[in-house]
Amino acid sequence: MTGASSNNQRSESADSNKKPRINLEGDKKTGEYKRHSSKHRHFINDGDQYPAEAGRYHLHVSLACPWACGTLAALFLKGLEDTITYSIVHPTWGKTKPEDDNDKHFGWMYYSPGDDPVPNPLGHGSNDCDDALIPFADVKSIRELYELSGDFQGPFTTPVLWDKKSSTIVNNESTEILLMLNGEFNAFAKHPEVDLYPQELEQELTKLNDTLVYPKVNNGVYRSGFARSQEAYNKAVAEVFDSLEVLEHRLSKQRFLSGDKFTWLDLRLFMTLVRFDPVYTTYFKTNLKRIDDYPNLLGYVRDIYSMEPIKKSINMKHIKTHYFTSHPHLNTFGIVPISDGPDLEIAHGREKLSM
Repeated sequence: MTGASSNNQRSESADSNKKPRINLEGDKKTGEYKRHSSKHRHFINDGDQYPAEAGRYHLHVSLACPWACGTLAALFLKGLEDTITYSIVHPTWGKTKPEDDNDKHFGWMYYSPGDDPVPNPLGHGSNDCDDALIPFADVKSIRELYELSGDFQGPFTTPVLWDKKSSTIVNNESTEILLMLNGEFNAFAKHPEVDLYPQELEQELTKLNDTLVYPKVNNGVYRSGFARSQEAYNKAVAEVFDSLEVLEHRLSKQRFLSGDKFTWLDLRLFMTLVRFDPVYTTYFKTNLKRIDDYPNLLGYVRDIYSMEPIKKSINMKHIKTHYFTSHPHLNTFGIVPISDGPDLEIAHGREKLSM
């Protein structure tokens, strides 16, 4: 036992000395953006470690992050606010080890409403701590949360489904958190009838996600924005707009991606499209067209936004503030553009596609 403990301590010490990873890195030869895979992949009710219980789990989110925002929207859609607590980080990345001058990592930070404004990583700007922030008592950063769970390298991303009982990360892969929120807590949900994963559509949705929505749209905008060569950018941005044309045509004939039923894939696509005009057209250089130029995609975004639980998860101020203030190599002085994109409150008229 003593030897095992000593080995574990040496392993933890070695891990803590590794340079933290961030999800902005890419292929040095091609300049293509490569996203790190999520590595905390436990499941609720898969064995005895993480049973479904009310009050035990906590969801850490950024309202700016499309992946995290989607899980919060799902929590609201299912009516799980009284079962799973949640917290919301500040949109501007901060120094996660402020006491260590040699540690250069910046990431998601917790503050309370009314705290001092937060500058960007170079000290520019003044981004307020608004009433949308919900701190988490045990940590000051998402990095600190990961380290409590024994992960010293990261990337320290959101969303995180956290087990308050064992102080460990259950899962940090947004698609898997969505799946768990959809089905594993129905005994406690106010809306157990909401099913984002209808079994009869799953094969179709998975294929559409794996071949088009995720690689070429959800992640395609990131592949465009974080490309480090012209060739990598050209390839990524062409795939984004080719895919938007496919989706525009598909949504001209049906209300949602699979027909009349709103599903997890609609939620995932919406979270990218709602950020497209106010952020991605400028920040990620995906400016061939806007969502405002696609009548069916724009109506689709307005349709989904009109769902109250989803609207509740959208905070355009946090969305714009994060992107434009957290990556100084793309926007040195943290200037946030004025436009919020198209008016999402206008009637969408897409009900007729379900008749």
